[in-house]
Amino acid sequence: MSTADQITSLKGKTLFITGASRGIGLAIAKRAAADGANIVIVAKTTDPNPKLPGTIYSAAKEVEAMGGQALPLAVNIRDDEAVFAAVTQAVAAFGGIDILVNNASAISLTNTEATPMKRFDLMNGINARGTYLCTMACLSELKKSAAAGRNPQVLTMSPPLSMKTHWFQSHTAYSMAKYGMSMCTLGHAGEFKRYGIGVNSLWPRTAIATAAMQMIPGVDVALCRKPEILSDAAWLILTSVASNTGNFYIDDTLLAAHGITDLEKYSVTPGTKSFIPDFFVD
Repeated sequence: MSTADQITSLKGKTLFITGASRGIGLAIAKRAAADGANIVIVAKTTDPNPKLPGTIYSAAKEVEAMGGQALPLAVNIRDDEAVFAAVTQAVAAFGGIDILVNNASAISLTNTEATPMKRFDLMNGINARGTYLCTMACLSELKKSAAAGRNPQVLTMSPPLSMKTHWFQSHTAYSMAKYGMSMCTLGHAGEFKRYGIGVNSLWPRTAIATAAMQMIPGVDVALCRKPEILSDAAWLILTSVASNTGNFYIDDTLLAAHGITDLEKYSVTPGTKSFIPDFFVD
């Protein structure tokens, strides 16, 4: 991606972000809000949970505090009707959708014997199917955005498609679900290119300190990076021209390509040199 191909702001753009009540989704929402963007917060959490902080309403307040407009919508992205209804509400509120961020995801790092079908269905229903469904539901609005010259984008938080046994053998169901998201990027980038819609994936090189990560046994969040490394990287993708499509970006590599090599501010623990590596990065 050339820096010459950058747009300077997301001001006035409408972003439909799944899983935006906390963590990476919220960080992406707040970075766009700082430009003056409209944020459709699509998530399930409406009531505070002490173990998993953040609701669609608290996220809306944070977005508005950053200078954006927020529409909090309680949506289960496994529910077809709910997703299409959310798109209708977003269009009614903001006049259209310019950017879809497929961030919602479920994780269970379990082997086959420890992954009952209910959990398999949950991961695949949210990750692969949810990404496909939200993309389908937003497509007509993204096409309108393209026709209006508004540089529409789909950004999915999913990894490069590395088909190596070690990325599957310990958690086949999760890997299938996560790679399903990446296969959406691969296919939709080719399918939507004719419409002028950019479709890309973004993934972190290191583990990211989120509430969900803290719930995984054995993970020391002190050895993680903050979600803001991904929100800054996402901003660079979403402000690139839509003809920049079909890429699987790694956060630090993308930032380095834009001259950002000092990543200290993203460390949970200042001075950390050895981070927990994320999955799926060769």
